[in-house]
Amino acid sequence: MLTKLSGGIVFDPANGVNGKQMDIYIQDGRIIKQPDDARIDTEYNIDGKIVMAGAIDLHTHIGGGKGNIARILMPENHRDDPVARTSITRSGTGHCMPSTHITGYRYAEMGYTAGFEPAVLPVNARQAHMEMADIPILDKGGYIMLGSDDYLLRMLTARKDQQAINDYVAWTLRASQGLGIKVVNPGGISAFKFNQRKLDLDEQHSHYNVSPRDILKALTMAVKQLGIPHPLHVHGCNLGVPGNLQTTLDTINAVDSLPMHLTHIQFHSYGTEGDFKFSSGAAQIAEAVNNNPNISLDVGQIMFGQTVTASGDSMHQYANHNIANPKKWVCMDIECDAGCGLVPFKYRDQNFVNALQWAIGLEIFLLVDDPWRIFLTTDHPNGAPFTSYPHLIRLLMDQSFRNDMLATIHPEAQKMTTLASIDREYTLEEIAILTRAGAARITGLVHRGSLGEGDWADITVYTDNDDREAMFETPDYVFKDGRLVVKDGEIVDICWGTTHVVRPSYDASVETELTQYFERFMTMKLGNFKISDDELTDDGRGSLTVHPTTGAAS
Repeated sequence: MLTKLSGGIVFDPANGVNGKQMDIYIQDGRIIKQPDDARIDTEYNIDGKIVMAGAIDLHTHIGGGKGNIARILMPENHRDDPVARTSITRSGTGHCMPSTHITGYRYAEMGYTAGFEPAVLPVNARQAHMEMADIPILDKGGYIMLGSDDYLLRMLTARKDQQAINDYVAWTLRASQGLGIKVVNPGGISAFKFNQRKLDLDEQHSHYNVSPRDILKALTMAVKQLGIPHPLHVHGCNLGVPGNLQTTLDTINAVDSLPMHLTHIQFHSYGTEGDFKFSSGAAQIAEAVNNNPNISLDVGQIMFGQTVTASGDSMHQYANHNIANPKKWVCMDIECDAGCGLVPFKYRDQNFVNALQWAIGLEIFLLVDDPWRIFLTTDHPNGAPFTSYPHLIRLLMDQSFRNDMLATIHPEAQKMTTLASIDREYTLEEIAILTRAGAARITGLVHRGSLGEGDWADITVYTDNDDREAMFETPDYVFKDGRLVVKDGEIVDICWGTTHVVRPSYDASVETELTQYFERFMTMKLGNFKISDDELTDDGRGSLTVHPTTGAAS
């Protein structure tokens, strides 16, 4: 079948197209060049409408044990947002942590066609993949968590060489079927179990005698040498702590100019100035990012309202349990090798700290120069549910609207931010970079996030509207792999995306010591730990896409 989208205004930064009116042809799920004389089976007249690739969320908590715990923890949230079954879609619940099917529907209804879980515990990877496989329409994948696991910390304590660490990282990534490597509060999740309540960049873990800096240097080097496209995805030390600005600046300098992605940077950009001993470090963070081309980041913007914070950083989550809203919380552990904390939270515009957090995130968005190195996230659900993205896009694109919102927040927070003086407004091209082309590039996706010949036909069509929130909230059409799945903001068809993975090579002898370790310390065998390809594809809901790495095995 040959499909034609005629007359759209295309924003495709990956191919240097910025606001050009052109036709797009789709066949067998991909974009093709204009055929000479082929018969068009289906044509969509989208004259004057805005066309972008399907959006990509590179950091969203959509799969893994903590998501299910969040759903169990907040039944009242589900009662407030039930979703009825239709002839096409299944029923479910939504808002803070939507059920799996509703996650796929709501992302697609906003024009998103891919989302990546940023914290897959290797020991729990099978469950995470099964949960993501239940999300319709979206492509998905996961970053595998290392950095507080006993085996790596033992290696660092024993001063194992970099090649041995590389082999372990590559083996874990392949066994867990991941797209990248994530570190959460490096060493801190483990240190918490030894009664350390904080761990700064150069503090020693009381048991293993290694520091977060040691962990970051080993893992950034491993990711670089293994040729994994996505840089080490770093949730740094001291998240949410006033004064953590300096820790973040030190972290940027800790990796010797190796590529590093700093995630939910808003939560790591706080000073201690002012009467409340809490201030914005956005300008310093933006300057550091602008001066260090090896650094990329996503923002983790907070938005006002009810959500639930869900993180592998059990040290931080325990520290925050006293401010839970409503007053309930969970911290847990898996195999004494990982952590997880759930704390419900309601961000309030009349709370000084929350209001300034909101402003800090926007300041970072607007002060970082290069849109290819900054990405639109709320750290769903930690800063806000992903359904707030259209509102966030309007804040970035409309200074007048942004300043109107600024005028409503806590008056002391207004005094502590430079947001009103920043006149930058994001363009449609920059939004396409943040949410499409740049996200695809930094995660190493091939033929996604772009609209060139041979690319997969993940396409979103919008009616241009000065109210950017309304525009990005309700696209006219969304195509996934060439299939029309959304029309006028509503699901009209269901399909299943692919799972993206990378497979760096490693020395197979790494399994000799790992087998002995599993026999002695783990409750599962090494063979059960590894996830086979057919486990991801045999249910018929989706395929597996392997992206190349330097020296990658087939």
